[in-house]
Order: sequence, then structure tokens, then C-alpha cells
Amino acid sequence: MFAEIITIGDEILIGQIIDTNSAFIASELNKIGISVYQITSVQDDKAHILNALKEARSRAEIIFITGGLGPTKDDITKRTLCEYFNDTLVQNKEVLAHVEKLFKKYISTPISDINRNQALVPSKAQVLQNNFGTAPGMWIEEDNCVFISMPGVPYEMKDLMTNQVLPKLVDKYKRPFIIHKTIMTYGLGESAIAERIAAVEDTLPNTIKLAYLPNLGKVRLRLTAKGPERQILEDGIKMVAAKIYELIGDIITGEEEQGTIEAVVGKLLTAKKRTMATAESFTGGKIAEQITSVPGASAYFVGSMVCYATRTKIDLLKVPESLIQQHSVVSAEVAASMAKNIRELMKTDYGVATTGNAGPAKGDSDAAIGTVFIAIASEKGVEVQEFSMGNHRTRIVQKGVHKALEMLQKEILKF
Repeated sequence: MFAEIITIGDEILIGQIIDTNSAFIASELNKIGISVYQITSVQDDKAHILNALKEARSRAEIIFITGGLGPTKDDITKRTLCEYFNDTLVQNKEVLAHVEKLFKKYISTPISDINRNQALVPSKAQVLQNNFGTAPGMWIEEDNCVFISMPGVPYEMKDLMTNQVLPKLVDKYKRPFIIHKTIMTYGLGESAIAERIAAVEDTLPNTIKLAYLPNLGKVRLRLTAKGPERQILEDGIKMVAAKIYELIGDIITGEEEQGTIEAVVGKLLTAKKRTMATAESFTGGKIAEQITSVPGASAYFVGSMVCYATRTKIDLLKVPESLIQQHSVVSAEVAASMAKNIRELMKTDYGVATTGNAGPAKGDSDAAIGTVFIAIASEKGVEVQEFSMGNHRTRIVQKGVHKALEMLQKEILKF
């Protein structure tokens, strides 16, 4: 069973907004066993929308449309749907009452005829009441194909999708199971990983697919199984995953279904009742940002110091100036001192430190651009590693964040 998603709006095509709606819809459909065949973005143009609907219908049984349901003249989705289905707009009394209620309760400006026109819907449509806005969702069935139109406002669409659309789809269709297991790896590129697990990939059963998803120093290995029997799929994925662990267990940091690496680190620290702090130079506080993005991080994250300038490392973090003069500010020795000192200053179990040259200029060090040092201090001492992370500033920073979290996870697991 396939679905397609059509997003309507010039604002998407000119890059003014990012299409997060498609990602949400696709993710939710995947959970109930419906695969998305294609995602298409089109202009606020009748001919373009009509062509997209025609093409989607030739490939999928369920077609989602988001956007173009506002009250202004550039919002043409409802009129275009009427033309596509040879239909007319009629006023829906429930939607009109809802719109009038919203204006009376929340909106200071008087309601106008333009706003009341939100209650006009194609006569063939089942109305999906929008709890958070004036534009209703619409469900239209024709010739064993379902068309679902929802507002482009993300929180309105999500509520409709979660509370009305998904339950209707579950009731209407018998669906296969789709199961994923995503193994997280750090420190090795996809081609090197492919070589190490070639024996597994060459013997994959027909029901299981393996995909490589590389991103800034990490590679996700996504196993996907699809079929009518859930237990058979789960057993098959479990068996394949076990073989992968045997071959590359040294670079596996966990599974995406368990959460992001910062969430996994948080769970480990919480379980072991340990705390951490960070002293960041070239990463500019981004390790702390990712750590604190996890709800409840205050239970284990004490604080951070962004020691970007050399003088800050000396004056605030108490890195000896002589150490910097002798070894350079971008060095294993300085990284170790930063990690040790932040741990002592914040009175934590772990101290994480980064120093490096992310470019474009070399700054206070002669180290080549892309040279970074990451250190983890604990009660057992300090672990420092040197990396060469290329010459793209943004990639260097993000790869540094990933590597620091990977190193921290490994240190926590040692004890």
C-alpha cells in the first residue's frame, strides 16, 4: 500500500519555509504500515496542482495534500479540488459555528465574510474538524482512492493527522507491518563499514533491506522489514542485527530507537548517578546545547564554559599559560588540562573538553585547519584523542560534537 504527499505553496519552493509536514506525515504513516511512494511540492497554481493530483493517483491509493486552505485569494486548494472532482463548494454549518466561536473567543478583529468562507467545503468531502484553526481538513473518497487535505500550519496538521486521519486509515485498511532497527556507528565511513559487513549484506533475506545513512562522522545502518507477520519480521531483523554486532561491535554506540546519542549518554549518567560538565573551544557550546536538549538533563549536566579565546582558557579555566606556550593552544596537553580543570571546577564525575582549529584562519595556533583534540576526564584520569576533520568549518564543529559524545559514552561504559 502506497501513499503520496503533495505540499502546496510558493513559500516552500522559494526556500522561505522548510517542509516539515511531509516528514511528520511520512513518519506517522510508516508506523501504521503505509509506505510513502513520493513527496511532491507544487506552486499555488491550479494547473500544477491538478497535474500533481493526477500523477499521484496513478501511483498511490492514499493522497495527502497540505497547504492552500487559508481565507485569501492565493489559497486555491478547495476550488482546485472541486474542479478535479467535478464538485461544488457548500457551506458546512459545523465549520461555520467553529470559525465564529474562534473569532469570538480568541480574535479581537471582527469576523468577515472572507473568514466565514472557511466553512465552504467540497460537497463530496467528509469534514475533519480543525481544533486549532479555521481551515477544516477534508477526506474525499473516489474509485478506491482517498484524498486527504489538511492545513499547512504544522500544529494544526499534526492534530488532525494524529486524532482523526490516522484512526480512520487504521479502520479502513488492512496494512502490512513495517519494522525498523537503526544501528548507530561512529568513527568509520560507510564504505569501510560496507567492507566489514559484506558477508551479512550478501546473505540478507528478501524481506529485509539494509540502508547506509552517513552524516558527519557517524553512519546509521537502517534495517527495514515489511510483511504480514510481525513476529517473523522482528525475529529476522534481530538475527541480522546480531550478525552486524559481531562484525562491527567496536564502533556501534547504540540504536536510534533507543534515542539520540545525547539521550543515551543521559540515560547512562542517570543510571550510574554520575554528572558531567563541558569546557568547549571550537565547538562553541554545541555539546552543552545537545546535552541540554534532552528533558531532565539537569539531573546529570552541571554546566559548561565556552573558552573560545586563549586568554579565557588561562584566566577562567586555569590552563597554565606555560602549557599553551610549550605545546600550542590546539594540543593534547591543553585539551587534557581543560577537561581536568572543568571537572574539578564544576565538581563533576566527567569533564569533556574540545580545542581545535575549525578555520578559516589558524588563530592562535599553527595547527592545520581541521586538527582537533577532544578530552574526557574522569576519576581514572584523562583520555585524549586527536582528529583531522577536514576543512569545512561547519562539518568540523558538528563532527567534533558527535565524537565528543561518542568518547564520553565509551568512558561511561568502562565503569
